[in-house]
Amino acid sequence: MTKSANAIKILLVEDDELFRLGLKVRLEQETGLEIVAEAEDGEQAVELAKRYPLNLVLLDIGLPGIGGIEACRQIKQQQPNLPILVLTSRTEKPLITKLISAGAQGYCLKGIPPESLILALRSVAAGASWWDQTATTEIRAALESNSTPAPLEKPTQTLENPLTKREQEILALVATGKSNQEIAEILYIVPGTVRVHIHAILQKLEVRDRTQAAVLAIQKGLVSPELLIK
Repeated sequence: MTKSANAIKILLVEDDELFRLGLKVRLEQETGLEIVAEAEDGEQAVELAKRYPLNLVLLDIGLPGIGGIEACRQIKQQQPNLPILVLTSRTEKPLITKLISAGAQGYCLKGIPPESLILALRSVAAGASWWDQTATTEIRAALESNSTPAPLEKPTQTLENPLTKREQEILALVATGKSNQEIAEILYIVPGTVRVHIHAILQKLEVRDRTQAAVLAIQKGLVSPELLIK
């Protein structure tokens, strides 16, 4: 199938050959998605991410060699703006923290309906984050555990909030996985305004992407639980 120049170019990283083949065939049935390279271990993924012009990496975690999390970290070090969506069968909660630290923009469980995976791919490629329900629960748990300031934390960490009320609203929606378009519809503003606010948020918090901004805001108490749980 001939792909357009505007297709989302994907590096598919999966060590199970049959699963990888089936996934490739299914994804390439979709207009606007193109698998331009495939890797079966972490080292190969890092190398191919440097070699090909990509819009997104779809990454398994249980890989031979350096493993998926370390591969994710190395790819993000080389190309901070390259989105990575993790697709894995692992569900343990500590994994979410590791994925966020490594720079992943999203996390899906294997077995997700194809339509949902395709939506996740398009959303992450467009700059949104996409987290499985397990991840959302983990993020909210982090919020709750940080709702009471720890004795050793300086009070100014939670009191000095650099974000405006509107920026807090937008960041809370980012943390729940909403895309720019969805945020715009919820807040009755245009997507361009959302992009401007998100750029300002990243600058103020001194982070490189939306996911890191959401986690930092939660840890520092910059987003209230009421906004997140809506």
